[in-house]
Amino acid sequence: MSNLLNPIKVLIVDDSAFIRVLLSQILDQDESIKVVATAVDPFDAREKIKKFNPDVITLDVEMPKMDGLTFLKNIMRLRPMPVIMVSTLTQAGADITIQALDAGAFDFVSKPSSEVKEKIIALSEELIEKVKIAAQCNTAALEKSPKSSSVLTRSETKSDFELIAIGASTGGTEAIHSIVTQLPCDMPPIVLVQHIPDVFSTSYAKRLNEESIMSVMEVRRPVKLSSGHAYLAPGHMHMEVKRKGKELWAVLGEGPPVNRHKPAVDVLFHSIVKAVGARCIAALLTGMGQDGANGLLEIRNSGALTIAQDEQSSVVWGMPGAAVKLDAAQKVLALNRIPKFLVSQV
Repeated sequence: MSNLLNPIKVLIVDDSAFIRVLLSQILDQDESIKVVATAVDPFDAREKIKKFNPDVITLDVEMPKMDGLTFLKNIMRLRPMPVIMVSTLTQAGADITIQALDAGAFDFVSKPSSEVKEKIIALSEELIEKVKIAAQCNTAALEKSPKSSSVLTRSETKSDFELIAIGASTGGTEAIHSIVTQLPCDMPPIVLVQHIPDVFSTSYAKRLNEESIMSVMEVRRPVKLSSGHAYLAPGHMHMEVKRKGKELWAVLGEGPPVNRHKPAVDVLFHSIVKAVGARCIAALLTGMGQDGANGLLEIRNSGALTIAQDEQSSVVWGMPGAAVKLDAAQKVLALNRIPKFLVSQV
């Protein structure tokens, strides 16, 4: 934990002088953070890492000489540490950022596209919060473990479960990926909420779909849920499950942010209690804050099966930790045990 005597040391890596100054000014507002250096490219950054030994790095996705993604992979191979990617809110920026999260980046913030005061203020709060949490994160969980290439197989027994629901935030893109890519295509429908901006959710759903046997889609309109399919909430709307006769549907809602998030895991989980009751398995994975903890408790109280990711395998044990404190999780499992457990239950 940082304090005034031992502030969090941050290195800013960006080829834009404006962004280097802006991020420095933002972070220097907080007394528990100290920008120890800035670097104009990865080669400059490499020397500054050796000299200043930063606790957290902010890294531009697109840079000359060596792109941010290549540099990130080098960092995570040679000296794993929390890296926050600074990304443009474009489709290209989103694709690279999803790859960066796959390569072990802690999280990302969106680069302001203009000098609008409100955007700068919003970025300030987000960046300061993420740097503080990054400095305390479980670095071991960021390091790349070998991906399982095998898809699990189900027994022939018929399941009573109609639905699987999974919610996650920081570290969740990789946690969800590691679960979904191991599941066979005869699973009940899976609904997913990951805290991620709109353009990023499209890239993420596409990547999940390409790397899974299950069919994965981003929900952009009301859709009937089918087994063998996973459905990701878009990054700008809440997603709920509704029952229409014997069918389950994913529907979208505007509504205000819940727990500061839109989509929110709690919104999805609360809707599942009404639609499915006890015939559901819900899992809450790594993430900052406590979104989903109350919803998971409500799901458990309805008689359904609930899971929280354990602390050792979580990048940030905020959301699952909050659920465990509420006694909302019947099972607390390491990430690598969740896919097998899900298959064994259905």
